[in-house]
Amino acid sequence: MTPSIREIPSDERPRERLAAGPASALSSRELLAVLLGSGGAGRTALDLASEVLVRFGGSLRQLGAADPGELSTAPGIGPARACTLVAAFELGRRAAAEPARRDGRIQGPADVFRRLGPSLRDRKQEEFWALYLDTQNRVVCERCVTVGLLNSSLVHPREVFAPAIARAAASVVLAHNHPSGDPDPSPEDLEVTWQLVESGRLLGIPVRDHIILGDGRFVSLLERGLVPPVGSETRVRAVPANRQEAVGTGHSILGTRGRCLESAGGFSGS
Repeated sequence: MTPSIREIPSDERPRERLAAGPASALSSRELLAVLLGSGGAGRTALDLASEVLVRFGGSLRQLGAADPGELSTAPGIGPARACTLVAAFELGRRAAAEPARRDGRIQGPADVFRRLGPSLRDRKQEEFWALYLDTQNRVVCERCVTVGLLNSSLVHPREVFAPAIARAAASVVLAHNHPSGDPDPSPEDLEVTWQLVESGRLLGIPVRDHIILGDGRFVSLLERGLVPPVGSETRVRAVPANRQEAVGTGHSILGTRGRCLESAGGFSGS
């Protein structure tokens, strides 16, 4: 028969061990048992914690990515405990991102990855975010614009640039996650990016970059030459899909939807 938590020596009980500290000395199973609080049906909180971990392959990342509905299906985990677990993992993600958010200055794509990567890493759907910057590249606000597969009909320029106008932002940085963990851009990613780059140019609120966040890595479309640098005379223009052009002093990368970056002086080469 499984002993009750009261029958376990006090110096071996998860809550007492946590109180004595340090928290790093406890196993994941013990920390999870503290969150669960108690067991039930002849099981201790430690037993229940073990069962929950096994259900999610022993992976804290898989457990942390689960939503309340999914967690509630586990035996012994009702809605209240499910919400407790989701809240705890979300606090952990926010704590991981806090140093990057405290500074608030975006100097490059790595800053965006540090700011948004921890919270978006294990999302099961794509989330499209916009960071609105002032003239010193400090974040004045950030918004999740859409949730779901990225396409040009879902991400409307109005939804992206309305907050920029309201907050008098000088520029915008776009970012979204790939739940697969692979940050390489898709044709839809490029189409959305070019649409928003052109909209920003017309509004006088340039898109500085679009960063795609993967598992431990990211891709900057600016660094790949797929977003024109702010202040350049480069524009996005539709061209025949079989034509690749050299642009200005560098080379454009032709998108699969038949667009490329065009300098103000027109295409060079053939």
